[in-house]
Amino acid sequence: MKKTQVSLFVSAVCAVCISSITQASSHREAPNITRFPTVDSTDFYAFNSYEEGRGDFVTMIANYIPLQDAYGGPNYFPMDPEAVYSIHIDTDGDAVEDITFAFDFERMLANQNQGAKLTIGPADNQRLVGVPLVNIGPVSATDQSAANFAETYTVSMIEGDVRSGTASTITKASDGSESFDKPLDYIGNKTFTNLEGYEAYADSFIYDINIPGCDSMGKVFVGQRKDPFVVNLGETFDLVNYVPVEGDSAPGAGDNGGFPGGITQDMDNDDLGDANVTSIAIEVPKACVTGDGNGTIGAWTTASLPQARILNPNASFDKPEVTGGALTQVSRLGAPLVNELVIGIEDKDLFSSAHPMNDGQFADYVTHPALPELLNILFKDPVNATLGTSFETIAPTNFPRVDLVTAFLTGVEGVNQLSTVTPSEMLRLNTGIAATAQVDQSAFGVAGNDLAGFPNGRRPGDDVVDIALRVVMGALCHPIPVNGEPTNLGLCEPEDAVVGNVPFTDGAPTDATMMNAQFPYLATPLAGSE
Repeated sequence: MKKTQVSLFVSAVCAVCISSITQASSHREAPNITRFPTVDSTDFYAFNSYEEGRGDFVTMIANYIPLQDAYGGPNYFPMDPEAVYSIHIDTDGDAVEDITFAFDFERMLANQNQGAKLTIGPADNQRLVGVPLVNIGPVSATDQSAANFAETYTVSMIEGDVRSGTASTITKASDGSESFDKPLDYIGNKTFTNLEGYEAYADSFIYDINIPGCDSMGKVFVGQRKDPFVVNLGETFDLVNYVPVEGDSAPGAGDNGGFPGGITQDMDNDDLGDANVTSIAIEVPKACVTGDGNGTIGAWTTASLPQARILNPNASFDKPEVTGGALTQVSRLGAPLVNELVIGIEDKDLFSSAHPMNDGQFADYVTHPALPELLNILFKDPVNATLGTSFETIAPTNFPRVDLVTAFLTGVEGVNQLSTVTPSEMLRLNTGIAATAQVDQSAFGVAGNDLAGFPNGRRPGDDVVDIALRVVMGALCHPIPVNGEPTNLGLCEPEDAVVGNVPFTDGAPTDATMMNAQFPYLATPLAGSE
């Protein structure tokens, strides 16, 4: 197909493609989880640490509580004290967790859970009255006495089955205690003086940790961060009010040398640019998580709640409800965009509660995906009429879609495939591939000739929206750069995907330099008040 025909074709089909996946990586991705935002996992990252001097470590970050407006007081965004938030690691490829890091939270008020109180009224008619705010004065790294609300958490390392395995406690390296503190959300600059004041405050909640069985210390942090995910939401849902093809000759070139009228990269296109999330971040030595496998691990995050919840008709701060029964998984996230882009809406909640070893039940969604065929049904005739062509189909034609099976369920041999191959949805990370320094990372990961990036794990600066758009439309049928050389992975052929090499984009740019270069990597959250 000629270049001009490709451009016309792309402008016709991109709208449906993008609108089908840009609910964000996993922000409100399934019907049931929208009712439980405190346990809604938004993004999951697992990557070889690229902080200087930390090359022997792996960092995993599980983000929760989507679409946080920085000004969301007076309660802001605490974690659910009834939930268990977990990061699971499969070391051998059987799609069963071998190691789990489980986080349990508690919340409390000042004054032994009675809350801060002020003396109100004249001397002959005074009352001690509780304040409605989470702080009653400025808070800093050195003085937190004005905080009226606090969260603590414990971390367990479970070896074997997450429900029945052997659990041991992770402790602070400084004093051996089991309890960790979580910082207040970024209320604003009167509370924390300024950005630097909040950064210093939040950094004081980064802990060195003792991990059972590990010779080296790890790190842990739980707290609010700027949402690292970028996506063009508003204009997409306004009937795709842009042309979703790169308008420059190269992203950011500013020359309008790409598709005429195509969208160009601009931070104003990121509709999550004003949102925060809550991050659970842990850094562990590679030697402690690779087990007896080949050095590649599978990882995912889940959140679980007790099976029964009975609301207290006379609710109080410390007893709003009574819970009981077995812990039940309600949220799950490994690789980004799977539940949004691949799983049918009738099975999204089932996927959220499923275990990777049982992912065979979702195989048809991957081997015979609905989205490309939907594009064919909707656009084949108008595209043929516009271009004067006679395409039999405009969707990729390789069935089963081995390229998608590889991308989503098995990993690529020699890049991110575990020692045993069990088709299952996990984020796969080869710990033997050295991290790429922040300034040298490609936002397109493996497709951008950067083997340390997505889908070999996922780093905060990897542009998974653009990557996913291209993969689902057949990018892996075309040569991609491997060690600097265009290489066809042998999964399918270019003729199987007529637009597989087109630069699909939502125009919302991201790269590693938008984050920090050290643990916990994600940028400081936005302030609720300047």
